[in-house]
Amino acid sequence: MVYSLLRPLVFRFDAERAHGASLAALKALPSSLMASPPRPDPALAMTVAGIAFPNPVGMAAGFDKNGEVPDALLRCGFGFAELGSVTPRPQEGNPKPRLFRLAEDHAVINRMGFNNEGAAAVEARMKARAGRSGIVGINIGANKDSEDRVADYAEMTRIMAPYASYLAVNISSPNTPGLRALQDESALTGLLDAVLAARGAANGIEGAPPVFLKVAPDLEPADIDAIARIAIDKQLGALMVSNTTISRPALASKHRDEGGGLSGAPIKALALQRLRDFRRATGGQIPLIGIGGIATAEDAWERICAGASLVQLYSAMVYEGPGIAAKVVRGLPKLMARDGFSSIAEAVGSE
Repeated sequence: MVYSLLRPLVFRFDAERAHGASLAALKALPSSLMASPPRPDPALAMTVAGIAFPNPVGMAAGFDKNGEVPDALLRCGFGFAELGSVTPRPQEGNPKPRLFRLAEDHAVINRMGFNNEGAAAVEARMKARAGRSGIVGINIGANKDSEDRVADYAEMTRIMAPYASYLAVNISSPNTPGLRALQDESALTGLLDAVLAARGAANGIEGAPPVFLKVAPDLEPADIDAIARIAIDKQLGALMVSNTTISRPALASKHRDEGGGLSGAPIKALALQRLRDFRRATGGQIPLIGIGGIATAEDAWERICAGASLVQLYSAMVYEGPGIAAKVVRGLPKLMARDGFSSIAEAVGSE
């Protein structure tokens, strides 16, 4: 309600400045003034890769790139928060403007380019929150000018493994040239071998955080089958389906032709189809996380029934505000009851 009143003011600022202001507000706002998150509901709890998630709704990477507000996000009602993408060295990212609201389409286009403060800054923040509860994943990437991107991912794994509930290997951003080539079968195998070896070296075999892999929606059927096969073979914790798309459905906004990755409502159908494709390709042998175009409890429920054990959102918060997590979480029990399920776990893949 409060955000709906503030939104016209927020939208007067360009998208990147507004994003910075939202982070500042979350850092400054006392927890006593924040809306109370939904009470934990055992029916919404999900265990994925050995992690007990209190509810299946997470904040996707990209909002909190530098690990500034994970606990504030959890207080908003998210069952988990994902930081990053973080690279070994700080980088400015692509030239501005690089973030665009497509208000008529309830969408966002970004070509940020992994802008972040680097591993050392994020590691310091994670050390400072040591001992706090809550599931915080860390999304890792490679520097744009890296001569060895696989080495970057291995280095990030060693640095972040001690602090992460899980590690998300992001090879699906369209805004770092050549990055999506790591989804190729032979390249992906080598990358995951390096990441898993680095994880073991960082944490020891016991207690090491699970590794999730985030893939693009712009994949051919052969790519999907190969990625599914490798993920199962490497015993990854989950596949995250999916990132932004470089495709362009019909859009109304004046920003429709901007380069970068499209997210939000227009990619809902593509992301849902890709989730179904990976459910088929994996045969339910590996958990899936549904991402892309999720804005309501109904959207989240559809993704769960299609095979997602967890879901994430981000772009919808631009339009609905930080209360969206609690709204989605509160809506899920009604949908479970309507369809005759007593838990989220029972509903996964039920379509």
